[in-house]
This record gives sequence, structure tokens and C-alpha cells, in this order.
Amino acid sequence: MSNIHPTAIIEEGAQLDPSVSVGPFSIIESGAVIGPDCIIESSVRIYSPVRMGAGNRVCHGAALGCEPQDLGYTPEKSKPITIGNHNHFKENVNISRGVKTGEGTVIGDNNYFMCGFHAGHDIRFGNRNILGPNSTIAGHVVLGDHAFISGLVAIHQFVNIGDYAMLGGCSKVTKDIPPYTTADGNPARIVGLNNVGLRRAGFSATARKAIKKTYQTIYHSNLNISQALAVLEGNIYSEEEERIAAFFLNSERGVTAHK
Repeated sequence: MSNIHPTAIIEEGAQLDPSVSVGPFSIIESGAVIGPDCIIESSVRIYSPVRMGAGNRVCHGAALGCEPQDLGYTPEKSKPITIGNHNHFKENVNISRGVKTGEGTVIGDNNYFMCGFHAGHDIRFGNRNILGPNSTIAGHVVLGDHAFISGLVAIHQFVNIGDYAMLGGCSKVTKDIPPYTTADGNPARIVGLNNVGLRRAGFSATARKAIKKTYQTIYHSNLNISQALAVLEGNIYSEEEERIAAFFLNSERGVTAHK
């Protein structure tokens, strides 16, 4: 392991691909698994439940797989944290292991975690999300794909954040955020569509128009959610419209209201 700095501690029983590099004063616990081409920088702590794929970068001071901030936690309740490929964890990111579900904490691919970000236990993150500096996401949160969470955002436990959603800085999120929308405020409210994000992602004008029409029915037709979904039933012609309707139908916490 020529890529391991002499001051790093790699406990016996940790599994590192030969291509992994580890910087000074980092600790990788027994039981952790680190895949090919990962870069572990200085003063990083990788705890035993971590299962990490290929091409991840973990920057100075990050802690992955630490014990959850749960007063009822005991070591025998520990569950894994599974990390996909090509994620980037900036300085002092902190993500807890699982404790309440068999799958534990699950993170997909190509996510970018900015400095000081914290995620609690048993979260489920999809792919290509951007998580802003010093934002805090509580346990059991489900995050879809291509979402943008700005800095200093706080998200309540068990909240569901839809695909391509955007949360404004310092938002307090207590209910589900539907896909393709922008939310802001304390408490957060839907303030419109994530039009910039949709254009950058290559959504056609036709798709954006269908998304807008669906949300006009839900939020601006003087109908309650059940009535609006009944109106939409049988008038859904795109994948985006189906995704929106399914999100509202499956919400357990309730969906954030429009401003």
C-alpha cells in the first residue's frame, strides 16, 4: 500500500483496494471497505460500517459512518452505510451510519457534499445531488436525483425531497418537497418551478410546459390536493406528470404548500 501516508492508521480487517490513497492522520477502522481509485485525504475518519464504491474523494476532516446522534443508539444496533461511486465529500462532512433500517444509510453516485454538511442515520440519497455548506438533514430523509440543497438548509426527519427540486438558502423544511419545484423560507414554501435546473438538465419546452400545467392544477385551481389529483387522473401524458402525481399520492408527511 504505497499510497498510504505513514501517519495514517489502517486497522487490521479494513479492506482497501490497492489503488486507494490515504492522507496523513486519517483512520480507517476494521470492517470498512474502500473501492478502487478512492482518495482519502488528511484527518479523515472512516468508521467500520462504511462500504464505499469506486472513485470517491473524501476531504480533510470528514467523518463517514460515525455513530448516529440518537439517544437510543447502542453498538449492537449498528447498521451499514453504503456509498456508491464518484461522490465528493468536502471538508468536515459528517454522515451517520444506519441504526433503524436493515439497509442503513444509503448514498448513490456522483453526489457533491459541500463543507460542514451533516446527514443523520438511515437517509437514502439518489444520484447527482448537490448539498450546500453547513446544511443539516435529519434521519430517514429520502432525497431523489439532481436536487440542489443550498447552504444552511435544515430538513426535518422523514421528509421526502423529489427529483430536480431546489431549496433556497437557510430554508426550514418540515414537509415533503415535490419534484421540479423551488422551495424557500422558514418554514419553507413552494415559490415556483426549478426552471433554471430543468433547462440545464435538458428538459424540453414541452416537458416544462406539462410540469407547469400539472402544478397549476394542484396549487392554483382552488381545489384541495385530492380534488386536484382527481382532475389530473386520466389527463396525464408524460413521465414528469406521472412522477408528480405519484409523489403527492405517496406522501406520508404531507407536501409543502405554495407560497
